[in-house]
Amino acid sequence: MPTTGWRRSCRTVLKPHRSGTFKISKDPAFAEKVADVVGLYLAPPGGAVVLSIDEKTQVQALDRTQPVLPVTFAATEKRTHDYVRHGTTSLFAALNVATGEVLGECRPNRNGATFLAFLKKAVKPHTGKEIHIVLDNLSTHTTPDVKAWLAKNPPVHFHFTPVGSPSGPRG
Repeated sequence: MPTTGWRRSCRTVLKPHRSGTFKISKDPAFAEKVADVVGLYLAPPGGAVVLSIDEKTQVQALDRTQPVLPVTFAATEKRTHDYVRHGTTSLFAALNVATGEVLGECRPNRNGATFLAFLKKAVKPHTGKEIHIVLDNLSTHTTPDVKAWLAKNPPVHFHFTPVGSPSGPRG
C-alpha cells in the first residue's frame, strides 16, 4: 500500500532530481532599483522607448561537419553529431520592451568599446525619442567613453538593476 507521502508526490508531480539556484542581492538600493526597473517595464514614460540590453560571453561558435538533412514526410530533420569549433563569440542583445523586437549581434570580445558600438546601433532607430536602457552592473557599461557618450546624448537614460540581478526578463 503506497504511503501518504508517495500519493502526494504522485499528485503534485514532484521532481526531486531537479534543482535550481537563486541569489539574494545585497544591494542597499535594491528596493528602489527594482521599483525603477519594474516601473519602466509596466508603465514607461509617454512616448519613450525602453530597451533591456545584456551580453552573453564565451558562446561557442560551432558548425556541423555536414549539412542538415531537412524534414520529410517520412523522417525528422537530421544532423551529424560531430562539429567543428570556430572559437568563441560574445552575443549582445537589446530587447525593445514594448514591441518584443530584439536586436542581436555577435562580437569577438566584450569590452567598453564593443559595448559602446552596440549601444549606438541599438539606439539609432529611436533617434529623437526619449530612450531608457535597463542594464546590469557590468563595468563595461560605465567606462569613461560610455559616460562621455551618455553626456552627449541626453535623451538616453541608464537604469541599473540591483547588484547581483539579471538585466532583463528571463524565464
